[in-house]
Amino acid sequence: MVKRNNDGQRRNGFGVPRPSMTWFWGALVILIIGSSLWMSPNNEPVKSNWNTVEQMVRRGEVEKIVVVNGELAKVTLTEEAAGRYREQEEYKSIPEKGVQFYFNIGPGDTFAENLKTAQAENGGEEVILEYEREDHSWTNLLGSLLPWLFIIGFWFFMMRSMSRGAGGAGGGIMNVGKAKAQVFDKDNQKQVTFKDVAGLEEAKVEIMEIVDFLKKADKYRELGAKIPKGALLVGPPGTGKTLLAKAVAGEANVPFLSISGSDFVEMFVGVGASRVRDLFEQAKQKAPCILFIDEIDAIGRARGKNAGFSGNDERENTLNQLLTEMDGFQTNAGVIVLAATNRADILDKALMRAGRFDRQIEVGLPDVKEREEIFDVHLRPLKLDPQLDRAFLARQTPGFSGADIANVCNEAALIAARHNKPFVSKEDFLSAIDRIIGGLERKNKIITDEEKRTIAYHEAGHATVSWILENASPLIKVTIIPRGKALGAAWYLPEERQITTREQLMDELAATLGGRVSEQLTFGRVSTGALNDLERVTKQAYAMVAYYGMSPEVGTLSYYDSTGQSDMALTKPYSEKTAQQIDAEARRLIDEAYRMAEQVLRDHADGLKELAERLLEKEVVFTEDVERIFGKRRKDILKERQEAEKAQDAEPIAEPVD
Repeated sequence: MVKRNNDGQRRNGFGVPRPSMTWFWGALVILIIGSSLWMSPNNEPVKSNWNTVEQMVRRGEVEKIVVVNGELAKVTLTEEAAGRYREQEEYKSIPEKGVQFYFNIGPGDTFAENLKTAQAENGGEEVILEYEREDHSWTNLLGSLLPWLFIIGFWFFMMRSMSRGAGGAGGGIMNVGKAKAQVFDKDNQKQVTFKDVAGLEEAKVEIMEIVDFLKKADKYRELGAKIPKGALLVGPPGTGKTLLAKAVAGEANVPFLSISGSDFVEMFVGVGASRVRDLFEQAKQKAPCILFIDEIDAIGRARGKNAGFSGNDERENTLNQLLTEMDGFQTNAGVIVLAATNRADILDKALMRAGRFDRQIEVGLPDVKEREEIFDVHLRPLKLDPQLDRAFLARQTPGFSGADIANVCNEAALIAARHNKPFVSKEDFLSAIDRIIGGLERKNKIITDEEKRTIAYHEAGHATVSWILENASPLIKVTIIPRGKALGAAWYLPEERQITTREQLMDELAATLGGRVSEQLTFGRVSTGALNDLERVTKQAYAMVAYYGMSPEVGTLSYYDSTGQSDMALTKPYSEKTAQQIDAEARRLIDEAYRMAEQVLRDHADGLKELAERLLEKEVVFTEDVERIFGKRRKDILKERQEAEKAQDAEPIAEPVD
């Protein structure tokens, strides 16, 4: 009895699929090829390597070695040695006579010397060394390849036919649909735990719930609780998202499957979806486990946005399969999906809903305390100056990610080694920070005296305005030594604040324009040196008007798009009249900041000149030099006064003794 299921597939009476003719022909081809290979004579040389052949030479088992085209060495054994090797299961296919082994060699001179050295240890028996050249014509090469191309093509067609429509995981030709996930089992020698992750305290607390479930799953099941199926780690590059995911697996002591989002999509149609199925199948077999998809935005981009311009059916099919697999998990299956991205704004909304990625965990840039902890981790393998202050290094690196800090430590060690120092000192770390931010010093760059003078007054203008204005970032040092693309630079230490007022933004604008204003007041002309300053000022002014609502003319409106879709829009979210208002207000803010900088430099013209001349003399000026010229900053004076008042209030009042 033959019956058909709902999809039309022929089945026998027991409900088992009946073999089709495709399977029959496929099995026949496999049988023919297998029998031909099995029944072929044992006359094929075995691929080896120099280490193995070297031992043969030392034992006196090699009769002759022929080097073909300076690349391939063919080894002929002695008759006695060949007989011994053929008795072993591993080498039973080697020919009785002729070439028994072959291997690829490096440079010819090196190989000849190595062979002489090995011969010297075999009792003086000389190995015949010959050199040959083989020139294969295209006709011979094509003739030898045609049968194999035909077999491979036919096999490709058969496997494609057999895999088409198959719903199982990992289908496709030559396992092309298999997921290439790295598996880190609990038996691995080195496991990453939360002790290896410095900082990220808030993220650790939030993700500990997942660890707790994997450790104590029964407690949650008894209460009827459902585990979160997925968690999305969101944050800038280098903040430790991948490391945090590994630490979760290490803490929970469960297998950890890791794969990148770009590994799903290849040139073959349907491979992405097949790899998703295979990946989740592997995860289910290893449950309880953690499945980690790095850079998920490679396949998780929102669908249907300007499909005519950026449509990608293969990527969308992969995403659809991922959505299906995540929602198809059985409750409490013990598999948790973690994913990492720095572009959460472009992910598909279906991926972000509850039941798939239940929660987002923000992995932001570390603050000063967390940076100190990260420095402690990366400074362990370094030989350090005993006087090195880790807190100082943390204060000098605002906005640095964990990866940036690791780079600073490594660069500092390289600088210390380059100068033959016995340990890594504070100066090496400061040089490393300068190099990472500004680039390599170019002291040999040809600069005329006139240009050098202009650069000195430009940088002195930045330093003067930022020092005088209360809300500008405090100055660290000023230099006129070319570094990277910049001809000079002023280094600041920005305050780590969460919100910024209009007054603070205006002071920052004025400090950025200080260089251009200084050139205008001193020389009566301007140069192209302020290009980067003007770019930053313009972007900041437009942000104040269009994003932060800091313009009375435009009003308390914001045209900022947090979803990230504004880049794909063909029209602006405001009228042409509003665009003109935004342009006018941005110009007004920049003019206001320009006047602020001009007033500061006119009031402190003598200090500006003294600072510029010192720059021309020393090339580098630090905070102490600027403080000697202008005195302490008003903000620092107020801070010291407040600290003194607090200390005075904290002193105990002595009671009079009778």
